[in-house]
Amino acid sequence: MQEHIVVLTGAGISAESGLSTFRDNGGLWEQHSVYDVATPEAFERNRDLVLRFYNERRRQLLSVQPNPAHRLLAELENRYRVTVVTQNVDDLHERGGSSNVIHLHGELSKARSSVNPELIYDIGYSDIKPGDTCDLGAQLRPHIVWFGEEVPMLDAAAEVVRTADQLLIVGTSLQVYPAAGLVYEVDIDVPITVIDPGEPASVSRARVIRKGASDGLNEWVRMLG
Repeated sequence: MQEHIVVLTGAGISAESGLSTFRDNGGLWEQHSVYDVATPEAFERNRDLVLRFYNERRRQLLSVQPNPAHRLLAELENRYRVTVVTQNVDDLHERGGSSNVIHLHGELSKARSSVNPELIYDIGYSDIKPGDTCDLGAQLRPHIVWFGEEVPMLDAAAEVVRTADQLLIVGTSLQVYPAAGLVYEVDIDVPITVIDPGEPASVSRARVIRKGASDGLNEWVRMLG
């Protein structure tokens, strides 16, 4: 049976492709507070602003490409069973070649019903406009897990982490819960490696590679042999 490598990724891996992150901008994303664009209350208060914001993010996503870190993770599938559990809402892992990706916080290239979260639609890089509706006639919204909402893929991700033979953490400070809690689901004897150029949250017994995603992954792959 192939060794199972589970990879937890965060904004740091997409930053190398040129995508902005909240934490890099003091809690702002393209000059918007998270409370203006990333909560259910914001959508109720100013639907047009929220839709416009995510339409811009979708256009930005179309303009960038997967970077060497994304491609390195995809190449691991030639030798290992690999599952990527990402906090990112972009599709760069898929475009980089990864075939098994769990998106904890939703997907920018999808829309969903504002009244039934199970009605999800692939929209690619198209805009969601006011008046665009689901099959029930309700306004479509971005398929994003906003602050204050449940993380529907969390249980599935936890199950995957429990089956890991190695846990690799790339480009996340492990400060955002509940996603950060996944590291505690791994078996006690499973090796953990953290790749992050900053000061990631302390993970007991983890090996830390203080480099960017691409350089750090190259170093880690060399260690694998």
